[in-house]
Amino acid sequence: MIRLSTIRNKAGVTLIELIVTMAIISVLAVGIIPLSQVSYKRTKEIELKRNLRIIRKALDEYKQISDEYKLAKSVSDSGYPKQLDVLVEGVELGGEIQSKKKILRRIPKDPMTEDGQWGLRSYFDEPDSDMWGGQDIYDIYTKSDQTALDGTLYREW
Repeated sequence: MIRLSTIRNKAGVTLIELIVTMAIISVLAVGIIPLSQVSYKRTKEIELKRNLRIIRKALDEYKQISDEYKLAKSVSDSGYPKQLDVLVEGVELGGEIQSKKKILRRIPKDPMTEDGQWGLRSYFDEPDSDMWGGQDIYDIYTKSDQTALDGTLYREW
């Protein structure tokens, strides 16, 4: 015959074993949560750098096309686009054969702001200006006031 006390000892875990297990799990969770937050922030920073590079390269390409006199512009124009949408819609190239050149497929969103909108700077604005003059788009920046992992402000990138 099997004793009832022998079955009880082998059937479950004690309260102390549960407490120790919960303590180990909570210590691991305390270590993993900050690491996941840093990893998430690093991913957003990589996306921000990539999107800034894509748009700035497109702005430079537009300026190069403008400087090669393939675009109609006035003497006072800087050669940069008036709106970001022009990079997606395309520009009419002059010459014997009329053609349209699209520089971007879409405008990447700002990953650091909730609305995804970029801050804009005109060629005629001050380099650290927060107000866009509206003449053209010379540069973009994020509107986020957050600090990066390296201690710099995102808006200074």
